[in-house]
Amino acid sequence: MSDLCTLSILIPTYNDVCLDLVTSLQEEASSIPGLSFEIIVGDDGSSDTSALSANSKVDTLPHCRLLLRGKNVGRAAIRNFLAREAKGEWLLYVDSHMSVVRDDYISTYLSHCGEALVYGGYTLPLDGSRRNLRYLYECSCIYGQDVKVRQQSPYSNFHTSNFMVRREVMLTHPFDERFRRYGYEDVLFGKTMREAGITILHINNPVGFERFESNERFVAKTEEGLETLWTFRDELRGYSRLLSVSERLERWHVAWVFRLAHKVMGKTLRRHLTGKGPSLAGFKAYRLGCFLEKGGR
Repeated sequence: MSDLCTLSILIPTYNDVCLDLVTSLQEEASSIPGLSFEIIVGDDGSSDTSALSANSKVDTLPHCRLLLRGKNVGRAAIRNFLAREAKGEWLLYVDSHMSVVRDDYISTYLSHCGEALVYGGYTLPLDGSRRNLRYLYECSCIYGQDVKVRQQSPYSNFHTSNFMVRREVMLTHPFDERFRRYGYEDVLFGKTMREAGITILHINNPVGFERFESNERFVAKTEEGLETLWTFRDELRGYSRLLSVSERLERWHVAWVFRLAHKVMGKTLRRHLTGKGPSLAGFKAYRLGCFLEKGGR
């Protein structure tokens, strides 16, 4: 198993402290007999000096290094950069805000070295704040993280937070670097894998989703993601439920009703979502209204 694999664990980060994550991964990897590994943290032009200072300790850990980028290049480009820097035959990508939740996390991935691409999923804490919109949203999506559900639509249910891929696959089919703003680079990557005939194997090997941004920040990121979806709507058609719903409403000639409602209530709804008692129903309505508004410009 492990003596047949060389592994590069890649952690893209931006204004986020990931020292605990790196330490956990380094400790497990070091305990696996015969495993040749490295851990590379790629900082994508962080401006938070406290995060930079904390992450600088990564360089003191065996087989670990921190690479600092001079400017922010985006979620797709930083992942491609890490793939080029990696020396391992296999690349294990973990988002910097995740945590290791099982002792055999790396060894479980290594048992699937015969595959081209493997996605492990994520879990949520049971005690998250019901006033945090990101936590509420992820709770509404967690059923889709069950491995049996993911396997039903393997390309649509792929996320970049936790996956292992053969290096040659990443170098041949990199993330699309036109995706500089937040969102949907993983969706297009899933589509690329399908078109290339590369199987995505879904397994039960999650990382923990534990840190959730503020309501204001999550709404802002959502708005940014909607800009991305609108820009690349032709390429993402069939891979976004929101895009499919909006196009259906356009065909039925009722989209104008939702645009009008958003024009009248959008600002009030946004204040509700960024406040102390956000609702998922309001969030879904706001996303749809924002996206349809782009088509009415």
